[in-house]
Amino acid sequence: DDELQTDGNRSGHFQNGEPELGPTNEEVLQIIAAQLAEIGDQLNKEIEGRVVNDLVQHFLNENLSIEEITLHVSRAVRELIRCIPSDMEQEKAMLVLAMLLTKKIVNSVPSLLHRVFNTTVNYMNQQFHNYIADMVSQTT
Repeated sequence: DDELQTDGNRSGHFQNGEPELGPTNEEVLQIIAAQLAEIGDQLNKEIEGRVVNDLVQHFLNENLSIEEITLHVSRAVRELIRCIPSDMEQEKAMLVLAMLLTKKIVNSVPSLLHRVFNTTVNYMNQQFHNYIADMVSQTT
């Protein structure tokens, strides 16, 4: 019933009675999303089809746990991070690369959406939880 928004906007309603964020927080999230989208546009051309295809194969292997696939995603991001411009903040670039890989994998094999999304969220929570919290607090 909820919408999956990929443009930095949030769905207009929440489940379980969760309160909506105030306009200030919403604006902060939109600013961060716009910044990440701009970086994503810059990095998109750096992601080779081979990297995406390798990850697709790992996601298709139902014998691999989310933790094992998360390790593969982490390796792919570390491999791609070598391509980023030296003036770009490494953690932000890694966060964007993880999201770009997710987008490319799901565009390649839409049936993997649930597994890829869960794995990416797991990876981002493990690797970037504090960074994301800092980014939000710095923008407010």
